[in-house]
Amino acid sequence: MILKIIQNKKILFSLGSFFISIFVFYLKYLAWKTTLSIAFYSDMLETTINIFAALFELIVLVIASQPPDKNHTYGHYKAEYISAAAEGLLVLITSTLILYEAWQGWKNPHFPIAPLTGIILNGIAGLVNLFWAIILINIGKKYCSPVLIAGGQHVLSDVWTTLALIFGFILIPTLHWVTLDVIMSFLIALNILRIGFQIIKNSINGLMDRAPDAKTISYIYEIIQQNAPEAKEFHMVRFRQVGNLIFIDFHLVVSGDMKVYDAHKICDRIEHALHKVLGNVSINIHVEPE
Repeated sequence: MILKIIQNKKILFSLGSFFISIFVFYLKYLAWKTTLSIAFYSDMLETTINIFAALFELIVLVIASQPPDKNHTYGHYKAEYISAAAEGLLVLITSTLILYEAWQGWKNPHFPIAPLTGIILNGIAGLVNLFWAIILINIGKKYCSPVLIAGGQHVLSDVWTTLALIFGFILIPTLHWVTLDVIMSFLIALNILRIGFQIIKNSINGLMDRAPDAKTISYIYEIIQQNAPEAKEFHMVRFRQVGNLIFIDFHLVVSGDMKVYDAHKICDRIEHALHKVLGNVSINIHVEPE
């Protein structure tokens, strides 16, 4: 079992997220400690949430990788959506904490110390995050993993935050506008809030058995038509996607005098074609006489 977990690529990438989040947190901690900037503190606070989110993702992916059992006959795939929803909630909590810190800074504004050092440290952290966010999102899409996609989107929100901070810290010494540091914190919080709601929305759609994308649905209909020329028609086609597993069921209408053996061969042909094109699918075909 341990070997299977180690061989699961989604789990390995989630483990990578955990260690990279710790490294990025250290860089952002140094940036905040050097500058005492409220905006940098807000950015560091978001990365703290990233560490806990990555750890939770890792635990949930281990659960989701477990095979079906007597209590979960369809498997444990939906655990990924629960994790993604929890991460969205963590993001919302983060934005609330940042708004609070920004409000405190608004009441007691001060100029950051050594902004150039902070810019360099945060810039390095931003590049690391950008590289990892692209990898996570691409891997998440490849394996249809909502938890990796959510994690990648969360990390990508960090990148936009870093860009805004660097831009702002270039302007602060030029404009001598002390409240710009606080304004950037407010903007960071609002952007994080937006990302959090988007993550939660996508997770709820998955838990509500959302259908796969239009292109995949088109493939399903095309494959059934091409591999069932002997059938009269098919109807009641339904599908739902849970992680990287697509559930498909439909009614196949055949001639009333067709042998069960021949009808079964048609079903086998359809199932084989769907597996070949779509990969991880669970198919249920109800055969009906004309």
